[in-house]
Amino acid sequence: MNKKVILAFSGGLDTSYCAKYLSETLGYDVYAVTVNTGGFSKEEEKELERKALNLGVKEYRCVDAQEDYYNSCVKYLIFGNVLKNNTYPLSVSAERTIQAQEIAKYAIEVGADAIAHGSTGAGNDQVRFDLIFQVMCPNIEIITPIRDMALSREEEIEFLKNHGYEMEFQKAQYSVNKGLWGTSVGGKETLTSRNYLPEEAFPSQVQETQPSELEIEFKNGEVVAVNGESFNHSVYAIQKIEELASAYGIGRDIHVGDTIVGIKGRVGFEAAAASVIIKAHHLLEKHTLSKYQQMMKSQLSDWYGNWLHEALFLDPVMRNIESFLMDSQKTVSGKVYITLHPYRFILNGIESDHDLMSDKFGSYGEANRAWTGEDVKGYTKIVSNSLNIYHQINKNIN
Repeated sequence: MNKKVILAFSGGLDTSYCAKYLSETLGYDVYAVTVNTGGFSKEEEKELERKALNLGVKEYRCVDAQEDYYNSCVKYLIFGNVLKNNTYPLSVSAERTIQAQEIAKYAIEVGADAIAHGSTGAGNDQVRFDLIFQVMCPNIEIITPIRDMALSREEEIEFLKNHGYEMEFQKAQYSVNKGLWGTSVGGKETLTSRNYLPEEAFPSQVQETQPSELEIEFKNGEVVAVNGESFNHSVYAIQKIEELASAYGIGRDIHVGDTIVGIKGRVGFEAAAASVIIKAHHLLEKHTLSKYQQMMKSQLSDWYGNWLHEALFLDPVMRNIESFLMDSQKTVSGKVYITLHPYRFILNGIESDHDLMSDKFGSYGEANRAWTGEDVKGYTKIVSNSLNIYHQINKNIN
């Protein structure tokens, strides 16, 4: 019997080459697997299966991991209001980690001898895939033909033609990766530091020009309803918000950051749902969490996002942070009211039973109901005491 290799299959040129190379040159039985983290429709899944079988794989499987992706990762990005470098909602880095875990589980399930992926040696994904595989299935060999042989696009196409696979691969002007939590867009403009992506580079074109109102309801930090419509899982609520907000071209930007491999990188993205949900959730937290809850969350969330981006999702500290984030959401329930406009949105306000901005205790700048002027005088005298001591003793220091 031939050895088994699990191939992470996207249907593009690189993974198509891998499918043929692994079977025709290395003699493996190829088990191709696609992990859907929100990027494929049912029709696209069928097309991927057709491509894989035409390439001669022994078996093809598409794993629907959307709900698992949300439950194990996306909801914590919402709880933490995570934006890498205050910009990027970690669309690709989050889903690659989950995809790698599903592939590793499948490899263990079928008793695979090897796992293959089509990453090049130039980006972050090679590290994310390799690291997960090395931790979850350390005795399974990792094969990366494109990276190891530094193949050109032309060499891959020629190999496929020579092995009877005549499908034409069109070189797209932009590289697009779609998932539940956003879509990355890479092209010639993102390879330099100067230019922004043109309008036509973004997959979702602007369709709505008149403002519309959006109501998002959260329960313990999770989206449960959109415009009064309830959903049995937050995945479907996210998809609904994406549908409404992407029609306005909301959530577009370019992220600039440090890659795992040590160089600066630039990538465009559109993440309408992620952008709206994170900002709406953050506003609700401003009303429902204490000052120090918000301060600690901000620090831990930055670390969580950074470590997720750096492929360290399996470090136990991530589970510790998730426990903190989950516990912090006990009072984060209520409705957030938003107005959608072309390319932007306005957070109008919130309603919540846990709103700490209660006029029972005072109204900022207007009325004090829980303290007196004399209370404030005494308080400020005590608080200023240490500052007075410092400045009196050091008054001659410039």
